[in-house]
Amino acid sequence: MPLFAEITFPGWNPVALHLGPLAIRWYGLAYLAGFLIAGWLLDRMVKDGYLPFSTAAVSDLIGYLVLGVLLGGRLGYAVFYDPSMLIHPLALVAVWDGGLSFHGGLTGVLIASVWFARRRQVSWRRVTDGLALAAPAGIFLVRIANFVNGELFGRVAPAWLPWAMRFPTDPKAEALLPALDSAGPMHWHAAYLAARASGAWARIAPQVPLRHPSQLYEALCEGLVTGLVLWWVYRRRHATLRSGTLAALFLFLYSAARFLIEFTRQPDPQFVTPAHPLGTVLGPFDMGQVLTVFLVLGGVVMLKWPARAVDRSAPNQSPL
Repeated sequence: MPLFAEITFPGWNPVALHLGPLAIRWYGLAYLAGFLIAGWLLDRMVKDGYLPFSTAAVSDLIGYLVLGVLLGGRLGYAVFYDPSMLIHPLALVAVWDGGLSFHGGLTGVLIASVWFARRRQVSWRRVTDGLALAAPAGIFLVRIANFVNGELFGRVAPAWLPWAMRFPTDPKAEALLPALDSAGPMHWHAAYLAARASGAWARIAPQVPLRHPSQLYEALCEGLVTGLVLWWVYRRRHATLRSGTLAALFLFLYSAARFLIEFTRQPDPQFVTPAHPLGTVLGPFDMGQVLTVFLVLGGVVMLKWPARAVDRSAPNQSPL
């Protein structure tokens, strides 16, 4: 029994609006807003003289990033979380069913940034610094959309946690309410509202575990805090930063936040085995934590790998 008054999951509609048969979800709008904000921030860095290309090139870079995020995120999800999708190519196209991997999307972004830097003949490291500053806003919005969707919820929370919530997408809730089970993880909203109105949710709620709202933890730490720290460093030291420093700092900050928050996030169910009933893949660590190791290594390489030539886009090449 919780020690404090329970916070009820708000149950906002994941669908923002309907255009005929087409449902526009907040999740998709979060990505759109993230790219628009990224474009505005990149444009600002160009005007600051920090990025070595014109404002007209920003729209091209955003186009590359959209492709990198969608293709990399989808393929990364298939490789890391659901290899069966590789056997059924049509499943890869069905992005409306969910399933984008951050690590796969980041890989796609890196490939897209290399392509852009070579075509524009500019410093790739400086481009990645700009992307590191532009990315956290989108991460924040997408994690908020995860919360609205009721997906990627946390592990069972202790009784003393005052902000723990019961999610309608919880397997226990779906087992207790057939309407939720038949609606599925993408269309639970109407069934949840009906259950709350009829009192059915109140009857089963004590049997649904209180969980960490880990999506909000990720929005705050991976998005907001990481972004504020990076922009604080940029505003104070952007004239003396060695190219690649901000990109490395982003990888370190994101990895630290993701690794710690994963201890409160429910691991993906496809990894549940008799040896790992929780869904971890390497001892107590889940797939998200294992993949962060490669991000840390990438940050170290970004800092230590010698540049082939002096980046003339920076007034000074002294390290942070």
